[in-house]
Amino acid sequence: MTEVTARRNCNRRPTHPGVLLNDTILPALGRSKAEIARLLGMSRQSLYAILAGTQPVTPSTAVKLGKLCGNGPQLWVNMQAAYDLWGAEREVDVSAIPTLKSA
Repeated sequence: MTEVTARRNCNRRPTHPGVLLNDTILPALGRSKAEIARLLGMSRQSLYAILAGTQPVTPSTAVKLGKLCGNGPQLWVNMQAAYDLWGAEREVDVSAIPTLKSA
């Protein structure tokens, strides 16, 4: 069997988990967004903000999504962390911070 390693363009921001949820997961579930929000125990506004990528998937929301979708919370937490870290690495200036080495 041939092993394939996926490579991602490091100059492209990772996909926000809400985009995956909106474009792939919700259509496959065949439920309305209002019903999904109700099942998750959140407001429609909060769900729509996540789907638009303007609100992060919090750990508690990740637990709910993981249960609803049957894939566990780790996927959602990892996607949000990758999305946030990519932005922080480009926005935070660390040029004046030295790298220390242990003695």
